[in-house]
Amino acid sequence: MSMDKRLGQRYLPYGANYLDWSDMHELREAIEHGVLFRYQTEGESVASRLERTVARRLGARHALAVHNGTEALRLALISTRPRTGDLVHIPAVTFVAVAGAVLASGLVPVLVDVDQSLSLDPALLPSGAERVIVAHMEGTVAPLPQGVPYLVEDCAQSLGAVLPDGRHAGTAGYAGTFSFHHNKVLTSGEGGLVVTQDADAWATMRCYHDHGSARVPGCYPTWNADAHYGENFVTSEGVAAVQCQQFRHLDELLAGLERHYAVALDNLPARTDLRVLPRAAGDVKTSVRLRWESRELRDAAVAALTARGIANWTLGKYLLPQHPVLTGRRSLYADGFPWSLAPEGPLMLSRDGFARTRDLLERTLCVPLSPELGEQEQVLAVKALRQILEAV
Repeated sequence: MSMDKRLGQRYLPYGANYLDWSDMHELREAIEHGVLFRYQTEGESVASRLERTVARRLGARHALAVHNGTEALRLALISTRPRTGDLVHIPAVTFVAVAGAVLASGLVPVLVDVDQSLSLDPALLPSGAERVIVAHMEGTVAPLPQGVPYLVEDCAQSLGAVLPDGRHAGTAGYAGTFSFHHNKVLTSGEGGLVVTQDADAWATMRCYHDHGSARVPGCYPTWNADAHYGENFVTSEGVAAVQCQQFRHLDELLAGLERHYAVALDNLPARTDLRVLPRAAGDVKTSVRLRWESRELRDAAVAALTARGIANWTLGKYLLPQHPVLTGRRSLYADGFPWSLAPEGPLMLSRDGFARTRDLLERTLCVPLSPELGEQEQVLAVKALRQILEAV
């Protein structure tokens, strides 16, 4: 691949650049063993090895690998043993999968407006809120509300982020969820994880994710006398093996993002109509987030970057108050479940009807960073970016 191509458009997102056949020891082991279902192995499965790796790396007591991040959110919510129709407060700016996980669990989402960092604003939560999902979007560590018994940290876009108190994102609340979708920090195409410090919560999740069974590896599943129903969220050995390979490169990847971010901060243009949104020390530096003085300037920058083949994206797609899944309240159930259980009136908390948030999103632009590039390649990439931004 030419240097121009590498500098103009990041070829693959983050962890995908670290996929390497020579490094796929666990995948080779699983295939040579001839068993790709994690509970068919008599010894430790690759999936169990992955969970140990994750728990140790993140400082979590328990980890469970599942098919994707949405299932991880569902498991976290269901393990709280809610009543159907219970409210779950979620950020107004996040991927729609968060709302989907709430609804698929028979619960009702309440959209909570965000602060200047585009993270859920804890000051808007009502006293007594029981279930809250906080999303650490774009690698940014969100503030965590206090006194919420079932606080779920959605870390789909922030694997490796560190909270101000030194704990890893995902380990401070009731549960933390992660995604290995293609566009995440690490990838196995799809895949997810849920972590918790609560042994009872983990036991409930583990049973539910395997048809409610009390699984003994290498044996047909058994069910205890007090078993509840469940579903099949069990990851495969092949997916877990790829995730093991990816985790070996997590620190290398995070360091590459930090290096590229530092280069960008030192070399971006000084314009009075443009500012770089600050990132905290513990954030994962997945992108440079730029805020323009007007939407017109933002759109002009998008057009200029796109014309030069430089990857960029805007964040309006994450504004849930205008998403059809939320505005239409449609359901595949004939009785409209679970929307039919929602209280009367709008399920949204905002001081100004999300006007400020819309304005912030309309002026914000993200340019991804490339951890796989060497330092000199990163310098050249930033110079190309600066040249375009200066000309807008």
